[in-house]
Amino acid sequence: MNIPMSRPYHSSRWSQLKRHFAKWQRRAHSRHELMNLSDRTLRDIGLARCDLGIEGPKVFRMP
Repeated sequence: MNIPMSRPYHSSRWSQLKRHFAKWQRRAHSRHELMNLSDRTLRDIGLARCDLGIEGPKVFRMP
């Protein structure tokens, strides 16, 4: 019986890609939520609006 060896690699790469995409979605959602908080709420959690300028525009990067 001839079993292709590339299948597990392909499957694991696909799973890894899906995990990275899910992580990107969670991070994008969190950044969006932060950008929509009021100044008062940001102060309550120890952040300033200018701190969000660093986090808000970040893009997804694969490790």
